[in-house]
Amino acid sequence: MTADPPEPLRRFCWDIQSMVELADDPREILMIGRDLMARLVAQDDWLPEVFARLDGAPFRQYQLYADQMTRFTVIATVLAPGAALPVSEQMVWELAGVLRGEVVRQRLALPDGAPPVARAASKCLGAGAVDAFAPKDGDGLAIANGSSTAPAILIEVHGAEIGDQPRRTVGPDGTVGSFTTVYANPPEAPAWDILTIQARIVD
Repeated sequence: MTADPPEPLRRFCWDIQSMVELADDPREILMIGRDLMARLVAQDDWLPEVFARLDGAPFRQYQLYADQMTRFTVIATVLAPGAALPVSEQMVWELAGVLRGEVVRQRLALPDGAPPVARAASKCLGAGAVDAFAPKDGDGLAIANGSSTAPAILIEVHGAEIGDQPRRTVGPDGTVGSFTTVYANPPEAPAWDILTIQARIVD
């Protein structure tokens, strides 16, 4: 079992949970959540090393916080130099902050049988930068490490528990497939939850 959550993550998860409980719609969550995420990734020294490992893989995803009501989840995505996640459909709202390195993100339309089509210009985000995604019309995201020499770490909040949930992917040639987020947490480092973050929160 890992130690208590780092204080920046503890506060962030507490605030995100409160926001999800009180916000009227996803737009409000994304607006307020941007500021919360910006505070979290302003410094990069709080993430435990166990959640920053690649162990030879092109990418790994670790669940940092699991909401008991599955309204959201907090994930650390670690990308090897030059690596990318599969381009997949995003069904729920998402907040993302670059903790380390450089990440390129782009919103794409994902037609069946045809290559993805850009919905917006790609964004090259450095450490401390924040981006948000609101689901619409089956659009997806391309997420890649912007550096060919250094790893990158992206902290993400998804508006549901996306682990073990297959999502439609579309390849560069239009081939349709599926991608499932499988958390790489080792047994001794499970995700934290409300019981582990609320113990030392003092408002």
